[in-house]
Amino acid sequence: MMNRIILVVAVLIAILLSSSLYTVKETQVALKLRLGEIVSIENEPGLKFKTPFVNNVVRFDKRIQTLDSAAESFLTVEKKNVVVDSFVKWRIVDTQKFYISTGGAMAQANLRLAQNNQDALRSEFSKRTIIEVISDEREAIMASVKGKLKEIAEDEYGIEVVDVRIKRIELSQEVRNSVYSRMETERKGLANKYRANGAEEAEKLQAFADKERTIILANAYRDSEKIRGEGDAISASNYAEAYSQDVDFYSFYRSLESYKKSFNEQGDILVLNPDSEFFRHFNPTD
Repeated sequence: MMNRIILVVAVLIAILLSSSLYTVKETQVALKLRLGEIVSIENEPGLKFKTPFVNNVVRFDKRIQTLDSAAESFLTVEKKNVVVDSFVKWRIVDTQKFYISTGGAMAQANLRLAQNNQDALRSEFSKRTIIEVISDEREAIMASVKGKLKEIAEDEYGIEVVDVRIKRIELSQEVRNSVYSRMETERKGLANKYRANGAEEAEKLQAFADKERTIILANAYRDSEKIRGEGDAISASNYAEAYSQDVDFYSFYRSLESYKKSFNEQGDILVLNPDSEFFRHFNPTD
């Protein structure tokens, strides 16, 4: 009988001890409650104590969570529908506020955050055109939505919004055709602008090259005429010097040159008076 009592007491002590201890993992934060009232917040991992049957413990994952929102349809400023798929990265930073605002339910937190995310996206898309949301405004949209969610989530839910990302933006076929047509027109206009600028630059370069060519040719002609004139002057000077040394020989040599040029071809004929000056060196009396 005593052994049974000891066994029962041991079991009760074990149950009491097990209900008095709880653990908090490194990835968790725990709330110790007393009859539903928050007593303490346990952020440090390890073995913790509580009062059995009085305290209960609620644990939350303090790692970054992912809210993968369902794709939603939003209207742009042109009243065109676009389907947007996005996700939000968040984590708990104020455990007490999170527990009070959501009842400690992660699903409830995701639901409220998803609603706020959709409202912020709807507001941002309603301010922009389709071209803007699918080209260069996506980063601005995500930054604005993140700012709005961050303010709401921290103030109301004790949540820090780490990041907001738009995964996909889809258009209806009609809108796609319209967008692609507009983009094609814009790109063609840009290409024509580049071609026109290129043609203008080409004309400028061609004009500059023609001008330089004309200047170079003019300078070359000037220099060549100058050199030719100098050569002619030297040649005339040499002829004059040679002529002054022996006038008869120079006259004879020049006459031979004239005869050679005059009778260069076999059929060349000259009708002249034999007593003319041209045939002076053929006259035996000379």
